[in-house]
Amino acid sequence: MSRPDPTVIEQVEGAARAARTAARALARATTVTKNAVLSTAADALLARSDEILAANARDIARAEAAGTSGSLLDRLRLTAERVAGIADGLRQVAVLPDPIGDVIAGKTLPNGLRLRQVRVPLGVIGMVYEARPNVTVDAFGIACKSGNAVLLRGSSSAADSNAALVAILRDALTSHGLSADCVSLLPSQDRSSVTALIRARGLVDVVIPRGGAGLIASVVRDATVPTIETGTGNCHVYVGAAADLDVAERIVVNAKTRRPSVCNTAETLLVDAAVAPTALPRLLSALQAHGVVVHGDEDGMVPAGDADWADEYLSLDIAVKVVDGLDAAIEHIERWGTGHTEAIVTQDLAAATEFTDRVDAAAVMVNASTAFTDGEEFGFGAEIGISTQKLHARGPMGLPELTSTKWVVWGEGQVRA
Repeated sequence: MSRPDPTVIEQVEGAARAARTAARALARATTVTKNAVLSTAADALLARSDEILAANARDIARAEAAGTSGSLLDRLRLTAERVAGIADGLRQVAVLPDPIGDVIAGKTLPNGLRLRQVRVPLGVIGMVYEARPNVTVDAFGIACKSGNAVLLRGSSSAADSNAALVAILRDALTSHGLSADCVSLLPSQDRSSVTALIRARGLVDVVIPRGGAGLIASVVRDATVPTIETGTGNCHVYVGAAADLDVAERIVVNAKTRRPSVCNTAETLLVDAAVAPTALPRLLSALQAHGVVVHGDEDGMVPAGDADWADEYLSLDIAVKVVDGLDAAIEHIERWGTGHTEAIVTQDLAAATEFTDRVDAAAVMVNASTAFTDGEEFGFGAEIGISTQKLHARGPMGLPELTSTKWVVWGEGQVRA
C-alpha cells in the first residue's frame, strides 16, 4: 500500500472526529426527527434536480473523454427519472420501522436482575464505493434512519455529482437541528483517503466497500477497521431438466439484460444436458436478440475459458455451459460463484429443494430472476449494499444490519457472590 498524503489523513481523521460527535446526537434523535430529515432531503433532491444533473453532466463528460466503458457510464449517469427514484428511496426508508431501541431479547434472572438486549446504532460508518452516485443517497438514508453518521468516499469519476448530493443532504440535516457532520464526503483525488479511512480504527466503527472485486479485496485486505464485505456478483441461472422453457426464457433474458451493469445480473447460464437440444437454441436466440454476446464451448459462441466462468462481466456478455445434471450445476457454482445470487428454473420440487439446500449464497432463487436480490424488492427500502459474507449481515443490507445491540441490566442493589 502506498503511503497516504498526511494532509488527506488529517482531513479524513478530522471528518471522522466530527462524525463521532454528530453520531452521539443522532443516536438519540427521535424517529419523527429522522423521518423528517429524510422527507426534507427527498423533496430537496427533486427541487434541486437541475443542479444535480448539471453536476452529473460534468462527471459524464470527463468520463467519456477518458474512454470509460459503457457499463461504467451507465452506473455513473443520472437522469431526472433516476433522481426521482433516489428521492423515492428516501421516502421508503422514512416509512420503515425504526430499529433503534427494539428489544431483541429479555428476561428476569432468579436473582431479580432484569435483562434486555436492545438495538443500538453502530456509530460511524465508512462507505467506499465506485461510480454510482445513487449510493451516496442510499447510504445516507439507511445510515440516518438507523442512527449512524456516515463518511462517504465515492470515486473521483462521480466527484461533482456526489458533492451536489451531499450538500443537499447536509442542508436537510441542519434544517431539523441535527449536525451536518452526520454525513461527510471525503476527498477522492487519490487512494490516500481510502487508506486513511480504513485505518481510522477508534474513529470509524465499520467500513463497507461497495464496487468491483479489486476495490473490495483491497479494502478487506488492508483495513484495520472492521469491514462488512459486499461481494461481487458472478450470478448463475441453472435451467434444469424439468424447466418450463417459457419461464426459463423470461428469467434468463431479464436476469441478463434488465440492467447488465449491476451486481445481481446473471453472468453465467447453465443448461441441463437433458433439455439442451431444445433449450439452448431458444435461449441463445433470445439473448442474442437483446444484443448479448455469448461465451462458451458450443458452436457459434465466443470460445470460453476459466476467465469467463470467473468473470463478473457487468456488460451484455454471458458465459454459457451445458452441464450433466443438478450435481454438475452445483459443482460449477461452488467453484466459480461469488456467493451473491444463484437461481434454478425447474418444475421439479425435489430438484428445487436440493438446489436451495446445497447452494451456498446470500440469495437463492427458484423460478425467479436474479434481479430480485435488491433491498427495495425485498421490502427493505434503499439498501446500503448486498453482503456476501457470513457474519452479522448477509444479503441486502437494510436498517437492522446497520445496528448492533447492547445489554441493559436493571437491578435493585444486587451484588455477585
